[in-house]
Amino acid sequence: MNQDEALSNLNDYNDLLQSEVYVDLERLRILARHGVPNELRGEVWKYLLGVQQADRSKELTTSKARKEDYEQIDKSDSEISKRIRGEVTRYQRRVPLLDGRHYMNRFENIILAYLSANRDAEYHPALISLCAPFIYVLDKEWDAYYCFERLMQAMEEEVDLNEWVTSWLQHLLAREMKFEDIVRLWDTYFAMPDFLDFHPFVCLAILRNARENLEDLEQSEIRTMLLRLPYLDMQRTLAEAYNLRHESMERQISEDSDLL
Repeated sequence: MNQDEALSNLNDYNDLLQSEVYVDLERLRILARHGVPNELRGEVWKYLLGVQQADRSKELTTSKARKEDYEQIDKSDSEISKRIRGEVTRYQRRVPLLDGRHYMNRFENIILAYLSANRDAEYHPALISLCAPFIYVLDKEWDAYYCFERLMQAMEEEVDLNEWVTSWLQHLLAREMKFEDIVRLWDTYFAMPDFLDFHPFVCLAILRNARENLEDLEQSEIRTMLLRLPYLDMQRTLAEAYNLRHESMERQISEDSDLL
């Protein structure tokens, strides 16, 4: 996208987000599938995940209520805090964008709040990777928490497959992808009503594009690559995923027709 296109795209977003009465969520989803400008991503994600309501007249009231509710959640658990800090330290070495005590505190508070408010949930190191994009993108800690919670609620179903397959499917590639790539991918995901159904096609697209490189590697090297992906061309990957889903739907329609 050249400079003129980027400016036009930014203006399109601003026109939607600065509406005095109502934010057109359908139009916002269409725009977001192609990527969200960095400076607007946090605000856009709140709308896409349903944390912020489209009715602008309620914006101040709901924002204040979110902050107050978040502050009431218990965030004290010394044992889990220690585990979170250890995992975040390792994560920060891998993702310097989130280095620093400020981010460490946010990880700790948000994950402890999530576990406190969702008693059936158990701590897992993958929570760090899943929480990280929200901590980076959203300015206010309570907004990051509620966006993270919405994502986790959408991911409640578990999958029991091989190690790397399980991680790819369960954790939306948050542990394997480069941080910049996962943020771009989630722009598209949060704009879709069925992103969990679309996610396997993204995984297939990544494997298809990496096939030639994988053929030259030993088994241990393949595992390492699949658990720590290189930088990807996200536009190409998403286009390939859309094509794979379209092909799958066409095959299903054809098979259903043969049964009639």
